[in-house]
Amino acid sequence: MLPIRDENPTRRIPVLTAVLIAANILVFVFVQPHGGEKEARFVYEHAAIPCELQQGRPLDVGQIQSSDCAVRQGPELFANKNVWLAVVVSMFLHGSWFHLLGNMLFFWIFGNNVEDYLSRFGFAAFYLIAGCLASLSFVLTDPGSVAPFIGASGAIAALMGMYLVLWPTARVLTLTIIFPFVVYLPARVVLAIWFVLQFFTSPNSGVAWTAHVGGFALGALVGLAARRSRSAPGTPRTA
Repeated sequence: MLPIRDENPTRRIPVLTAVLIAANILVFVFVQPHGGEKEARFVYEHAAIPCELQQGRPLDVGQIQSSDCAVRQGPELFANKNVWLAVVVSMFLHGSWFHLLGNMLFFWIFGNNVEDYLSRFGFAAFYLIAGCLASLSFVLTDPGSVAPFIGASGAIAALMGMYLVLWPTARVLTLTIIFPFVVYLPARVVLAIWFVLQFFTSPNSGVAWTAHVGGFALGALVGLAARRSRSAPGTPRTA
């Protein structure tokens, strides 16, 4: 199931959503190396790693060579790395074009309305904090992992969770495997199916699905709080 666009127009141009999408693409194209040892070294140097967050310092040579967080031997490979800042950096790194473009599609469809609902500052704060907390939910499930985790999926999942609460009936044009064509489905159906599918992610897929679940749940809770604190947004209009 792949959403293509929604019928939920915004009142303001989603400038910050566009800027963040552009930043992700620019980092992937011009900053992040691709392929081989150079890419692996870059990711280990800049991305978040559960073991590093658990111990509060960069991995040492023994931990990387053994792929075991319990092994501590030799000097830290990237001694100047800020392991906490790496959580934010990881949100702008991606593993492939498919990973990047898939994330950015979901970001645009569900993020622009959340930005429209929040203030610019509120949206930026929500996106970054939600992304960090979604990463924490992954770290808590596998704290000893020495593998880097990258991608904006956790933060985007939070946007999706908030969208579900605030615009459950918005129509989303969706490509499905059930029908041989695209169909309009309510957002609550599209997002609920996406959420449930996270629990069926293969353990060997390399997908940090617990970050998706944590981010989505956080976004839904924030959406509920926002809806109770002020008038809920109006019924989506067709463009």
